[in-house]
Order: sequence, then structure tokens, then C-alpha cells
Amino acid sequence: MDFYWNQKDFRSVKIDQKTIKGYTQAKYSFFIMKLSKKLKNRYFIIRHGESNANVAEIILSHSECGMNKEFTLTKNGEKQVMNSAKKARLDGLLDDKIIIYSSPFSRCKKTAKITKEILGVKDKIHFDDRLRERYFGDFEKTHNSNYQKVWDIDISDPDHKKFNVESVLEVQDRTLSLIDDLEKKYDNKKFLLVSHGDTLQILQTGFLNKSPKEHRNLPHLKTAEIKELNLK
Repeated sequence: MDFYWNQKDFRSVKIDQKTIKGYTQAKYSFFIMKLSKKLKNRYFIIRHGESNANVAEIILSHSECGMNKEFTLTKNGEKQVMNSAKKARLDGLLDDKIIIYSSPFSRCKKTAKITKEILGVKDKIHFDDRLRERYFGDFEKTHNSNYQKVWDIDISDPDHKKFNVESVLEVQDRTLSLIDDLEKKYDNKKFLLVSHGDTLQILQTGFLNKSPKEHRNLPHLKTAEIKELNLK
């Protein structure tokens, strides 16, 4: 397996095999990287702006529905993204050299497109299914109060798939696999990852050295909020 830690930093690290049992290659790679506390690139995240699904208070997590233009951003959501992108540019966080990776869902596509235009990015937007929304199974197209039923189980069982949902471990694995790939391919670049509330909460647990079951204990990302990810 091809990993990318700093060998000098790694020599003194003792790994308990029980600790890494069950890790996929992506999780294990990222585990090693966290031990060395090094990233070759900088990563920023943005949650999509307010969407029509948000306003309708429904859960929309299946790709077939999520890609439907009917569920793109509201006008208010577009303004939220514009304001966030402008502030990030003025604050010197993001610029026209940023590389944008986005969920293929319509609400994220629109968020990525607006951000690209505000920042003046010339490169294309890279759409990656690993940034898609967490799938909420039986609760698809139901009232968003049903999120809580899933979150209440997450905290005790990160591997659960009750109600046919995607487990937090699965979400963490796919999102960390994207970071793993980007670290192998690029050096000294800035990335903006455009995604969804649960997906980004769970991705953050990987960077913060926490179990994905703790994703609801992290500060909740607001719509169109931009944040840099740092290893802990």
C-alpha cells in the first residue's frame, strides 16, 4: 500500500495493531498522516447555501433527487454564498488559485459555481461523489425532524444503518479517501470542498481525531459557512 508519511517523524511512533484493526486503506493512510501532524495541502470547506429543500424542511439525500434542479439554492441561498465567498476573498483565505471539489447535488453545484465566479477561478469545478449528502434511507423526502432519530443512534453506534441510512463510518471513510487522494496527487495547493451539513460534520471528526459518532457535538456549520480544516 502506498502511504505518504514522513519516515523520520514516523520512526518513533508505535502503532497498536488493535487501534488500526478494521481501517480501510484511506482511513489507515489518514491515521498515519495524523500521527505525523502533516498535510501537504490546505483544505477549506463550505456548506451549500440555503436550498429549496431546506425551506421545505424535507430530507433530500438520494442522488437521483439531489441532482434535480428543482432543489437548487433559493435566492437567499445564492446571496449567502456570494457574501461568504466575497468575505473569504477579502480576508485572504481564498483566491483564484483555489481548486474546487464539489458534491454533484444541484445545491452544491450552484454553490460551487457562484464561488468560482466570485473568486475568479479559471480551473474547472471537480465533481466528486464522495462529497455527496449522507444517505438517510427510509426518511428520504420526509420532514427534516427525522434527522434527529438517526443522530440519536449515531452517538452510540457509528456503524449503524438503522432506517437504511448510510453509517457515519461509511461517510467518514469516503470523505477521508478523497483527502487521501488529493494528498497523493498535489503539493502545496489550496482546496475548497463544497458539500452538505452531515457530510462535512463527519469529515471534520477525521481531522479532529474524533470518532465520527461525535459529529453532532461539533459546532454546527451554517449554510454557506466557510471554514479551514486543520489536523489535531
